[in-house]
Amino acid sequence: MLTSDGAALAARKDLDILVELMGGIEPARSYIETALKNGVSVVTANKALIAHCGTELAQLAHEHSADLFYEAAVGGGIPILRALRTSLAGERIDRVMGIVNGTTNFILSKMTSEGSDYAEVLAEAQSLGYAEADPTADVEAFDAAAKVQILSSLAFGTELVGEEILREGITGVRWIDVEFATRAGYVIKLLGVAERVGEDGISRRAHPAMVPAEHPLASVHGAMNAVFVEGSVSGPLMWLGQGAGGRPTATAVLGDVLDAARNRISGRHDVPFSVDSTLHSVSAGDLPSAFYISLDVLDQPGVLAAVAGIFGKNNVSIKSMEQSGFGTEARLSFLTHEALTRDVHATIDDLSKLESVDSVGACIRVIEGGAR
Repeated sequence: MLTSDGAALAARKDLDILVELMGGIEPARSYIETALKNGVSVVTANKALIAHCGTELAQLAHEHSADLFYEAAVGGGIPILRALRTSLAGERIDRVMGIVNGTTNFILSKMTSEGSDYAEVLAEAQSLGYAEADPTADVEAFDAAAKVQILSSLAFGTELVGEEILREGITGVRWIDVEFATRAGYVIKLLGVAERVGEDGISRRAHPAMVPAEHPLASVHGAMNAVFVEGSVSGPLMWLGQGAGGRPTATAVLGDVLDAARNRISGRHDVPFSVDSTLHSVSAGDLPSAFYISLDVLDQPGVLAAVAGIFGKNNVSIKSMEQSGFGTEARLSFLTHEALTRDVHATIDDLSKLESVDSVGACIRVIEGGAR
């Protein structure tokens, strides 16, 4: 049967499982709530909805002896959510870090391999169907941020209530930044990160990062996705695969349908993930990290000393510096030692006020092995 009346379909009393693949918050939320209240299990790939109100929907499913499964919401065909929910349920996870958006990974991979600029590669990604006509959700990291929230809920027990997390896109990444990263032994990737900070602090964020070339995530190219999990006992684990596309996503959806069907036949349902009320979000400014910073400045005496003075004033130590000249200007590229993020942002603010600084370019976190 075919119907254009989604509300009537969701309200049917003879359903066993409702599969929702429409995306967005409404009317998908209303359809899912209606089905769950009738004891109908739900399978969805709707990452935005799960990040927005997944805890509430999971509790609703539990109250009505139904299942809510959403493996396809993160990583396409990669079974990362099932692994966190079952195989690693007894592990204390310290960090989940991954490439969870195929569009941005395709763009950054092309910029790295071909030396092309962002706008040129974005246009190619759109022509190949890797990027939407309006790519904002991908390139501004909204998509990755929603997936980070879902991963964090299963890894640590944070709530899925639509809480804002740190989000930085890739639109400011230039080919000169990619080129510098390559020379310095790094690869720029858009990462989604959820990690413990201290005993009960949690940091969740999505942003570009310079990843060491020898790190497993650095070799993930094209539209592929990968999720890297660090456990206190199991050590580092990584899942790699197609993170988008109809066939991989359909595989994840079908796997959830079969799980829900098995549960209905056996007369049981999965218990929702637990929420750890002792956890709290740590301000992004309080997190330490090494950074890459680039500046375009006037090529004249005293400028470098003034710039270095601002770094020192804000407690940011310079690890290395590269200067290249072009006409009356010069480009300064810095790698810093680990510093508090708020101190780095204060440095950027002060640098932008210098008369000798024409523009502040990229400010990108640097991953040093297991560091942030």
